[in-house]
Amino acid sequence: MASYKRKPQWQLPRGVSHGLWDYAQSEFIAEDYDEYFSYTQLFELDQRIVLETLSQTGQPDDLVADLGCGTGRALEEVVKAGYRGLAIDLSWPMLRIVQQKASQQGLKIQCLRANLVELGVLADNSVNHCISLFSTLGMISGAANRQACLNHVSRILKPGGRFVLHIHNYWYNLYDPGGPRWLFSNWLKSWTSAGVERGDRHFSYRGVPNMFLHVFRYREIKKSLARAGMAIEKMVPLHAQRQKPLTRPWLLRDLRANGWILVIRHR
Repeated sequence: MASYKRKPQWQLPRGVSHGLWDYAQSEFIAEDYDEYFSYTQLFELDQRIVLETLSQTGQPDDLVADLGCGTGRALEEVVKAGYRGLAIDLSWPMLRIVQQKASQQGLKIQCLRANLVELGVLADNSVNHCISLFSTLGMISGAANRQACLNHVSRILKPGGRFVLHIHNYWYNLYDPGGPRWLFSNWLKSWTSAGVERGDRHFSYRGVPNMFLHVFRYREIKKSLARAGMAIEKMVPLHAQRQKPLTRPWLLRDLRANGWILVIRHR
């Protein structure tokens, strides 16, 4: 799908897999992104949670950073609600679409092309709130690299700020065809193969043959956030189709949830 020369592994940015690099460079994926996901009900739910969180903890004109913004579908609604936006992504094609939307609609959005593992360009306490949706954190390869991203989030957030995060649930693979076999295989490889961590998945996605995604256990993300000096303030376990919260969340929540939307604060 790519018309550019494939990079060797050592030339890729830190925490970026070949699949993610190909995805980020694709003009077609960026141009088709909004239409492709136009019926994804998760987007309505996470946008509602983001706006509710900002209405409770934010102030008009607060700066909201979207980490892995894609085409800006969430940030667009945030800015329309009276906040300023900082769109951060590895993909130039995605950011160009964000810039077009901002220009056409007069939206207060600035764009920054950056690797989420390497956000040193942003000063300490420089943004009021952060969001990272549609399992963007899981697209980062390597536990140390995901931890570096969370450490940056904690560092750049101003006091009183919130971080809204979406991730997928490792244990939900129990319900997928072939999922139990993958769970066992992944567990075994995480002990026997260098470079494989428990929760690492590779799959074909929109023409990208080797897309990477890490799926989380709840304890895992809770510990990672604690290491970064943050804690979960609100947890929304997701229903199988991800269009609404899980019914009866008290019943085996960590096994039944498709994933979680988390509202996070400094400890």
